[in-house]
Formats: sequence, C-alpha cells, structure tokens
Amino acid sequence: MRKRKWMVVFIPVAIALFVFIGGEVVMHLWNWLAPMLFGWRQLTFWQAVGLLVLCRILFGSHGFRGGHRSRFKERMAERWMNMTPEEREKARKGWGRCGVSMPPPDSSPTA
Repeated sequence: MRKRKWMVVFIPVAIALFVFIGGEVVMHLWNWLAPMLFGWRQLTFWQAVGLLVLCRILFGSHGFRGGHRSRFKERMAERWMNMTPEEREKARKGWGRCGVSMPPPDSSPTA
C-alpha cells in the first residue's frame, strides 16, 4: 500500500517535470537556432511543448516498441529451425513471389 501511494505522487510529478524540462529545452534550442538560420519566428513555451508532443507522436517510440522489433529475427530463426525440409521449400517458393532474398537450401540461419 505504501508503494502505491508513493507512485501516485511520483508519476504526475515526473510527467510534469518531463514536460517542463522538455518544453524548455525545445524552446531554447528552437529560439537559438531557427530564427538565425531560417528566419523563422521564435516559439513560446506552450508551442515548444506542442512541438515536443508532435515529434514524440511522429518519431518517438513511447517505450512500447523496444523489444518487439528487436526479437523479430530471433523468432523467425526459431520458426525456421522448427520447420521440416518440405515446409522450408514451400516457404522459399512463397518468398520468391514476393521478391524476398532466400537463404540457400542447405544453410541454417545465423541467429
């Protein structure tokens, strides 16, 4: 119970701190570089926070995709090792239609 109370206080403070520091950093970097280099206007704090959120949506990982993509090759290699020779040949023929490069018939994948 004590741990839950601590998290209820810590998480909103951490989010507010991230928004404040991130907004300040984006605002100061933008106001230092963009007007001088490109002749663009300076940003306010809230515009910088909006830009930070937009970049996070478009380019950020949100902490969700980290392990998902890094295990793809490992899962495919494991699946390949568990296939019978007939299943492997069928898969090779299917890949050929898609233009995917295929491993040589007698090689095992390097994981």
